[in-house]
Amino acid sequence: MGGLIVVIIFAILAITTISMGVRLVPQGSKWVVQRLGKYHKTLSPGLNILIPYIDNVAYKVTTKDQVLDIQSQEVITMDNAVILANAVAFINVISPEKAVYGVESYHLAIQNLVQTSLRSIIGEMALDSALSSRDSIKAKLKEAISDDISDWGITLKTVEIQDIKPSQTMQKAMEEQAAAERERRATVTRSGGEKEAAILEAEGRLEASRRDAQAQVVLAEATQTAITKVTEAITDQELPAMYLLGEKYINSIQDMANSSNAKTVLLPADLPSALRGILGGGK
Repeated sequence: MGGLIVVIIFAILAITTISMGVRLVPQGSKWVVQRLGKYHKTLSPGLNILIPYIDNVAYKVTTKDQVLDIQSQEVITMDNAVILANAVAFINVISPEKAVYGVESYHLAIQNLVQTSLRSIIGEMALDSALSSRDSIKAKLKEAISDDISDWGITLKTVEIQDIKPSQTMQKAMEEQAAAERERRATVTRSGGEKEAAILEAEGRLEASRRDAQAQVVLAEATQTAITKVTEAITDQELPAMYLLGEKYINSIQDMANSSNAKTVLLPADLPSALRGILGGGK
């Protein structure tokens, strides 16, 4: 009975020893081996042999591309505008031993490095430039962190700016500014239209006055011509004037008679004598 127990214990010990000495590393992974607490070697995918109880697998690192989501953060631009920006980084571990021994947590380290670099890059840009220069920010960000993480045995495949937008307070301020600008333009346009209309109206009045003056001049010249012709036809000096004044007098009376407020009008019986009296002719 005691011998059977010994055999069983020996078998268990043998299986454990073999399992500790023979390791199968899956594709897409690399294992970091320590010997007596010190880095010994890195196991590649496939069958690997270790010394049991002396060598042990300390870290298992994936060699696949890893995606790191960089949390959104507030960033202040050069013109003191607050915007929200976040990114995503794609990394690949080339040297697992550097990644695990060079930094406490390379995931956390890279995330913080991207965040600080992003704040620094956007902080040197104006708001409008930051919102419209994603490719430029991406290039500067990749250049800024590639050298740092290469010391950890990690390569930066790419980094993308997921979102960059003004904060809610800044969006509200921009909307109010845009509304004020639209109102200003509308006011300027309206004022320009009113000014142009006033100028056109004034020019119209000026042109109408000019034409009225020209018409009066023409009428006066016509009257003068008429008097001259009548005077030439009639030798009497008073009669031409009496004739013209009488004609105007009769026309005025007719206009008054046709008016809606017309009343009874008495014409002088002796119109020539009346006209002579008006002209101061006496008898």
